[in-house]
Amino acid sequence: MHDVSDRDPADGGLRGRKKRATRAALVAAAVRLAAEHGAENVTVDAISEAVGVSPRTFFNYFDSRDEAFVMVGAESGARVRQAVLAAPAGTPPLAALRDALAAELGEVEQQHELWRLHSEVLRRSPHLLARSLGAHVEDEFLLAETLAERIGAGSPLFTGDRPPLGSAEGQLRRRALGLYPRLLAAVGTTAVRVAVEHWCVRQDETPFEEVFRSVFDHMATGLQGPVEPAGPVEPAEPVEGI
Repeated sequence: MHDVSDRDPADGGLRGRKKRATRAALVAAAVRLAAEHGAENVTVDAISEAVGVSPRTFFNYFDSRDEAFVMVGAESGARVRQAVLAAPAGTPPLAALRDALAAELGEVEQQHELWRLHSEVLRRSPHLLARSLGAHVEDEFLLAETLAERIGAGSPLFTGDRPPLGSAEGQLRRRALGLYPRLLAAVGTTAVRVAVEHWCVRQDETPFEEVFRSVFDHMATGLQGPVEPAGPVEPAEPVEGI
């Protein structure tokens, strides 16, 4: 869930929807071409041609070719943070995070093939994997800062543009953030990864939402032991001879 809000603020109008659709189409084309031909063999021209736009239009959305390869789900982070802040008063932080992440479940199920190809591309391209991990760290930290704001522990130092975490000013961001929101954000993003990986090999058995909520049920108990599945489970077929 990488953030692109600095490049294209949330806009519910027709123009904003078209821009988001174009960016998503360019990312999907980049990932599919990279999965087929190898990322190193894919050009900006080829990505642009696949979507029917000019290379100049491509650079309206991305600073470089490699950026397009790692931006699957780029807008999810901003939506999750907005949902965390908009959760009803009195909602426990873990529940607010769970519900905010759950709102993004549809994208995972609808685009599971693209996510699979994305993982394959990153696995075959170490430099893209490193870039993706860097974006993930920044996105997770933004979520932690949002959770801190949710519980009234946000830093007054950073209310607008935030300096990169690797900069000298970014070290102030790290010092200003408490342990609890950092841990909660890390737990939440790990929950998403584990749920996706678990579901991907069991798609014909269990809906993704059920797997995802079961992960959070486990965490809500403090991981004290197995909990009952979140949804109904079909009885197992009898095994002959037993």
